[in-house]
Amino acid sequence: MSTGRHGAFGAALRQGAPRIMVELRPPRAGLEGTAGMDAWIDLNHAVRRFTADGRLVFLTDDAVGQAEEESLGHLAANLDEGTERRRLVPFLTCKHSLDYCLLYAERAAALGLGALTVVGGDSSVGPPRCVPHAEELRRRLRQRVPELALGGWANPFRDPIEQAGFMAAPGFTADFILTQVVSHHDSDRLAALLAEARRRSADRPTLAGIFHYRSANPATLERLGAFFPVPASALTREFDAGVPADEITARSIRAALAAGADAVYVSNLGLRGAARRLQRIADLVDAPETPGR
Repeated sequence: MSTGRHGAFGAALRQGAPRIMVELRPPRAGLEGTAGMDAWIDLNHAVRRFTADGRLVFLTDDAVGQAEEESLGHLAANLDEGTERRRLVPFLTCKHSLDYCLLYAERAAALGLGALTVVGGDSSVGPPRCVPHAEELRRRLRQRVPELALGGWANPFRDPIEQAGFMAAPGFTADFILTQVVSHHDSDRLAALLAEARRRSADRPTLAGIFHYRSANPATLERLGAFFPVPASALTREFDAGVPADEITARSIRAALAAGADAVYVSNLGLRGAARRLQRIADLVDAPETPGR
Protein backbone atom coordinates (compact mmCIF):
# COMPACT_ATOMS: atom_id res chain seq x y z
CA MET A 1 0.00 0.00 0.00
CA SER A 2 1.11 3.55 -0.63
CA THR A 3 2.47 5.90 1.97
CA GLY A 4 3.08 9.62 2.12
CA ARG A 5 0.97 12.33 0.57
CA HIS A 6 -0.56 10.17 -2.15
CA GLY A 7 -1.41 7.41 0.32
CA ALA A 8 -3.02 10.00 2.58
CA PHE A 9 -5.42 10.96 -0.22
CA GLY A 10 -6.68 7.40 -0.46
CA ALA A 11 -6.94 7.08 3.30
CA ALA A 12 -9.00 10.27 3.47
CA LEU A 13 -11.74 8.54 1.46
CA ARG A 14 -12.38 6.35 4.50
CA GLN A 15 -12.59 9.19 6.99
CA GLY A 16 -16.22 10.19 7.14
CA ALA A 17 -18.82 12.05 5.07
CA PRO A 18 -19.58 12.86 2.39
CA ARG A 19 -19.66 9.39 0.88
CA ILE A 20 -21.34 10.47 -2.35
CA MET A 21 -19.04 11.94 -4.99
CA VAL A 22 -19.75 12.95 -8.57
CA GLU A 23 -18.45 12.37 -12.09
CA LEU A 24 -18.84 15.20 -14.60
CA ARG A 25 -18.17 15.32 -18.33
CA PRO A 26 -16.37 18.28 -19.90
CA PRO A 27 -18.14 19.79 -22.94
CA ARG A 28 -17.94 17.89 -26.21
CA ALA A 29 -15.07 18.88 -28.45
CA GLY A 30 -15.98 21.28 -31.24
CA LEU A 31 -18.72 23.28 -29.51
CA GLU A 32 -18.54 26.83 -30.81
CA GLY A 33 -19.82 30.25 -29.84
CA THR A 34 -22.34 30.64 -27.07
CA ALA A 35 -22.99 26.89 -26.86
CA GLY A 36 -19.37 26.20 -25.93
CA MET A 37 -19.18 29.17 -23.57
CA ASP A 38 -22.41 28.22 -21.79
CA ALA A 39 -21.25 24.62 -21.39
CA TRP A 40 -18.00 25.68 -19.73
CA ILE A 41 -19.80 28.16 -17.47
CA ASP A 42 -22.17 25.39 -16.36
CA LEU A 43 -19.23 23.06 -15.69
CA ASN A 44 -17.40 25.69 -13.65
CA HIS A 45 -20.49 26.42 -11.56
CA ALA A 46 -21.04 22.72 -10.90
CA VAL A 47 -17.39 22.17 -9.92
CA ARG A 48 -17.44 25.09 -7.50
CA ARG A 49 -20.66 23.94 -5.86
CA PHE A 50 -19.61 20.32 -5.48
CA THR A 51 -16.16 21.12 -4.10
CA ALA A 52 -17.70 23.64 -1.69
CA ASP A 53 -19.93 20.79 -0.47
CA GLY A 54 -16.80 18.76 0.23
CA ARG A 55 -17.30 16.28 -2.61
CA LEU A 56 -14.65 14.89 -4.92
CA VAL A 57 -15.32 15.74 -8.57
CA PHE A 58 -14.15 13.20 -11.14
CA LEU A 59 -13.77 14.59 -14.67
CA THR A 60 -14.03 12.16 -17.57
CA ASP A 61 -11.59 11.79 -20.45
CA ASP A 62 -13.31 11.13 -23.81
CA ALA A 63 -16.18 9.28 -22.14
CA VAL A 64 -17.75 6.43 -24.13
CA GLY A 65 -15.61 7.25 -27.15
CA GLN A 66 -16.91 10.80 -27.62
CA ALA A 67 -14.19 13.45 -27.86
CA GLU A 68 -14.32 15.92 -24.98
CA GLU A 69 -12.45 19.14 -24.47
CA GLU A 70 -9.33 18.82 -22.34
CA SER A 71 -10.32 20.39 -19.04
CA LEU A 72 -7.08 21.27 -17.23
CA GLY A 73 -6.29 24.47 -19.08
CA HIS A 74 -9.83 25.79 -18.88
CA LEU A 75 -10.23 24.99 -15.20
CA ALA A 76 -6.91 26.64 -14.40
CA ALA A 77 -7.97 29.82 -16.18
CA ASN A 78 -11.51 30.06 -14.87
CA LEU A 79 -11.84 28.54 -11.40
CA ASP A 80 -11.55 31.10 -8.65
CA GLU A 81 -8.92 30.90 -5.93
CA GLY A 82 -11.46 29.63 -3.42
CA THR A 83 -12.07 26.39 -5.31
CA GLU A 84 -10.51 23.39 -3.57
CA ARG A 85 -8.57 22.01 -6.49
CA ARG A 86 -7.32 19.08 -4.46
CA ARG A 87 -10.89 17.74 -4.74
CA LEU A 88 -10.69 17.63 -8.56
CA VAL A 89 -9.74 14.19 -9.88
CA PRO A 90 -9.54 13.92 -13.68
CA PHE A 91 -9.60 10.61 -15.47
CA LEU A 92 -6.59 10.04 -17.67
CA THR A 93 -6.86 7.24 -20.20
CA CYS A 94 -3.96 5.59 -21.99
CA LYS A 95 -5.48 6.71 -25.31
CA HIS A 96 -3.05 9.61 -25.72
CA SER A 97 0.64 9.77 -26.49
CA LEU A 98 2.94 8.89 -23.61
CA ASP A 99 4.46 12.37 -23.66
CA TYR A 100 0.98 13.90 -23.37
CA CYS A 101 0.12 11.68 -20.39
CA LEU A 102 3.33 12.53 -18.54
CA LEU A 103 2.90 16.24 -19.18
CA TYR A 104 -0.78 16.05 -18.16
CA ALA A 105 0.19 14.63 -14.77
CA GLU A 106 2.82 17.35 -14.27
CA ARG A 107 0.26 20.03 -15.13
CA ALA A 108 -2.29 18.50 -12.75
CA ALA A 109 0.22 18.55 -9.89
CA ALA A 110 1.26 22.13 -10.68
CA LEU A 111 -2.41 23.20 -10.54
CA GLY A 112 -2.80 21.74 -7.06
CA LEU A 113 -4.99 18.78 -7.98
CA GLY A 114 -4.88 15.94 -5.50
CA ALA A 115 -5.12 12.90 -7.74
CA LEU A 116 -5.61 11.31 -11.14
CA THR A 117 -7.63 8.22 -11.97
CA VAL A 118 -5.64 6.34 -14.60
CA VAL A 119 -7.51 3.81 -16.73
CA GLY A 120 -6.86 2.01 -20.00
CA GLY A 121 -9.73 3.44 -22.03
CA ASP A 122 -12.04 1.62 -24.43
CA SER A 123 -9.75 -0.12 -26.92
CA SER A 124 -12.61 -0.63 -29.40
CA VAL A 125 -12.97 3.06 -30.28
CA GLY A 126 -10.70 6.03 -30.82
CA PRO A 127 -6.89 6.09 -30.90
CA PRO A 128 -4.76 3.20 -29.60
CA ARG A 129 -3.38 3.11 -26.07
CA CYS A 130 0.14 4.40 -25.50
CA VAL A 131 0.80 1.42 -23.21
CA PRO A 132 -1.11 -1.89 -23.13
CA HIS A 133 -2.33 -1.61 -19.53
CA ALA A 134 -3.11 1.26 -17.19
CA GLU A 135 -0.81 0.02 -14.42
CA GLU A 136 2.14 0.57 -16.74
CA LEU A 137 1.18 4.22 -17.13
CA ARG A 138 0.59 4.57 -13.38
CA ARG A 139 4.11 3.28 -12.69
CA ARG A 140 5.58 5.88 -15.03
CA LEU A 141 3.45 8.64 -13.50
CA ARG A 142 4.48 7.61 -9.98
CA GLN A 143 8.11 8.11 -10.95
CA ARG A 144 7.45 11.41 -12.71
CA VAL A 145 4.97 13.01 -10.26
CA PRO A 146 5.23 11.12 -6.96
CA GLU A 147 3.10 13.65 -5.06
CA LEU A 148 -0.09 12.79 -6.98
CA ALA A 149 -2.42 10.09 -5.71
CA LEU A 150 -3.27 7.64 -8.47
CA GLY A 151 -6.53 5.79 -8.88
CA GLY A 152 -7.05 2.41 -10.51
CA TRP A 153 -10.03 0.57 -11.94
CA ALA A 154 -11.87 -2.65 -11.15
CA ASN A 155 -14.81 -4.34 -12.82
CA PRO A 156 -17.24 -6.23 -10.56
CA PHE A 157 -18.77 -7.94 -13.60
CA ARG A 158 -15.60 -9.89 -14.29
CA ASP A 159 -14.16 -12.75 -12.26
CA PRO A 160 -13.57 -11.36 -8.74
CA ILE A 161 -10.53 -13.62 -8.29
CA GLU A 162 -9.00 -12.21 -11.47
CA GLN A 163 -9.82 -8.60 -10.58
CA ALA A 164 -8.55 -8.90 -7.01
CA GLY A 165 -5.44 -10.56 -8.39
CA PHE A 166 -4.72 -7.49 -10.49
CA MET A 167 -5.22 -5.30 -7.42
CA ALA A 168 -2.87 -7.48 -5.36
CA ALA A 169 -0.05 -7.38 -7.93
CA PRO A 170 3.02 -5.43 -6.72
CA GLY A 171 3.00 -3.16 -9.78
CA PHE A 172 -0.67 -2.18 -9.67
CA THR A 173 0.34 1.21 -8.21
CA ALA A 174 -3.03 2.56 -7.12
CA ASP A 175 -3.96 4.45 -3.96
CA PHE A 176 -7.72 4.11 -4.49
CA ILE A 177 -10.09 2.23 -6.78
CA LEU A 178 -13.06 3.22 -8.90
CA THR A 179 -15.39 0.50 -10.13
CA GLN A 180 -17.53 -0.02 -13.17
CA VAL A 181 -21.14 1.15 -12.78
CA VAL A 182 -23.26 -1.09 -10.52
CA SER A 183 -26.85 -0.88 -9.32
CA HIS A 184 -28.96 -2.33 -6.54
CA HIS A 185 -29.90 -5.09 -8.97
CA ASP A 186 -26.33 -6.40 -9.18
CA SER A 187 -24.60 -5.15 -6.02
CA ASP A 188 -23.80 -8.76 -5.10
CA ARG A 189 -21.08 -8.61 -7.78
CA LEU A 190 -19.52 -5.63 -6.04
CA ALA A 191 -19.71 -7.39 -2.67
CA ALA A 192 -17.93 -10.44 -4.14
CA LEU A 193 -15.12 -8.33 -5.57
CA LEU A 194 -14.55 -6.41 -2.36
CA ALA A 195 -14.62 -9.57 -0.26
CA GLU A 196 -11.99 -11.19 -2.48
CA ALA A 197 -9.82 -8.05 -2.36
CA ARG A 198 -9.98 -8.09 1.45
CA ARG A 199 -9.13 -11.80 1.49
CA ARG A 200 -5.99 -11.05 -0.51
CA SER A 201 -5.16 -7.98 1.61
CA ALA A 202 -5.46 -6.02 -1.63
CA ASP A 203 -8.37 -3.78 -0.66
CA ARG A 204 -7.96 -0.04 -1.12
CA PRO A 205 -10.41 2.82 -0.58
CA THR A 206 -13.03 2.00 -3.21
CA LEU A 207 -15.67 4.17 -4.89
CA ALA A 208 -18.42 2.31 -6.71
CA GLY A 209 -19.79 3.77 -9.92
CA ILE A 210 -23.51 4.67 -9.92
CA PHE A 211 -25.37 5.82 -13.03
CA HIS A 212 -28.33 8.19 -12.65
CA TYR A 213 -30.95 6.73 -14.99
CA ARG A 214 -33.43 9.46 -15.88
CA SER A 215 -35.91 7.14 -17.59
CA ALA A 216 -36.29 3.62 -18.96
CA ASN A 217 -36.22 4.71 -22.59
CA PRO A 218 -35.43 1.44 -24.44
CA ALA A 219 -33.16 3.07 -27.01
CA THR A 220 -31.15 4.84 -24.31
CA LEU A 221 -30.77 1.72 -22.19
CA GLU A 222 -29.69 -0.29 -25.23
CA ARG A 223 -27.09 2.34 -26.15
CA LEU A 224 -25.74 2.45 -22.60
CA GLY A 225 -25.57 -1.34 -22.57
CA ALA A 226 -22.76 -1.16 -25.09
CA PHE A 227 -20.53 0.42 -22.43
CA PHE A 228 -21.57 -1.19 -19.14
CA PRO A 229 -24.08 -3.78 -17.90
CA VAL A 230 -27.55 -2.24 -17.71
CA PRO A 231 -30.35 -4.05 -15.80
CA ALA A 232 -32.85 -2.84 -18.38
CA SER A 233 -35.79 -5.10 -17.47
CA ALA A 234 -35.55 -4.40 -13.74
CA LEU A 235 -35.20 -0.65 -14.30
CA THR A 236 -38.18 -0.64 -16.63
CA ARG A 237 -40.31 -2.36 -13.99
CA GLU A 238 -39.32 0.25 -11.40
CA PHE A 239 -40.08 3.21 -13.65
CA ASP A 240 -43.36 1.61 -14.75
CA ALA A 241 -44.29 1.21 -11.07
CA GLY A 242 -43.84 4.95 -10.57
CA VAL A 243 -40.54 4.92 -8.70
CA PRO A 244 -38.86 8.32 -9.27
CA ALA A 245 -35.43 8.46 -10.91
CA ASP A 246 -33.85 10.00 -7.80
CA GLU A 247 -35.12 7.14 -5.62
CA ILE A 248 -33.79 4.52 -8.05
CA THR A 249 -30.36 6.13 -7.83
CA ALA A 250 -30.61 6.33 -4.04
CA ARG A 251 -31.40 2.59 -3.92
CA SER A 252 -28.24 1.85 -5.89
CA ILE A 253 -26.14 4.04 -3.60
CA ARG A 254 -27.52 2.32 -0.49
CA ALA A 255 -26.78 -1.08 -2.00
CA ALA A 256 -23.22 -0.17 -3.00
CA LEU A 257 -22.40 1.13 0.47
CA ALA A 258 -23.98 -1.93 2.06
CA ALA A 259 -21.83 -4.11 -0.23
CA GLY A 260 -18.70 -2.57 1.27
CA ALA A 261 -17.83 0.39 -0.94
CA ASP A 262 -16.23 3.26 0.98
CA ALA A 263 -18.02 5.81 -1.22
CA VAL A 264 -19.72 6.14 -4.60
CA TYR A 265 -19.38 8.44 -7.57
CA VAL A 266 -22.56 9.31 -9.46
CA SER A 267 -22.59 9.85 -13.24
CA ASN A 268 -25.12 11.41 -15.63
CA LEU A 269 -26.35 14.17 -13.35
CA GLY A 270 -25.88 16.74 -16.09
CA LEU A 271 -24.48 20.17 -15.22
CA ARG A 272 -27.27 22.69 -14.60
CA GLY A 273 -28.81 22.01 -11.22
CA ALA A 274 -26.55 18.99 -10.70
CA ALA A 275 -25.60 19.87 -7.12
CA ARG A 276 -29.24 20.31 -6.08
CA ARG A 277 -30.14 17.04 -7.78
CA LEU A 278 -27.38 15.16 -6.01
CA GLN A 279 -28.37 16.63 -2.67
CA ARG A 280 -31.94 15.42 -3.17
CA ILE A 281 -30.59 11.95 -3.90
CA ALA A 282 -28.29 12.10 -0.86
CA ASP A 283 -31.26 13.02 1.33
CA LEU A 284 -33.15 10.01 0.00
CA VAL A 285 -30.23 7.70 0.77
CA ASP A 286 -30.59 8.51 4.46
CA ALA A 287 -34.41 8.53 4.48
CA PRO A 288 -36.80 5.57 4.69
CA GLU A 289 -38.27 4.52 1.35
CA THR A 290 -41.85 5.47 0.58
CA PRO A 291 -44.12 2.50 1.45
CA GLY A 292 -44.94 0.43 -1.60
CA ARG A 293 -41.99 1.69 -3.65
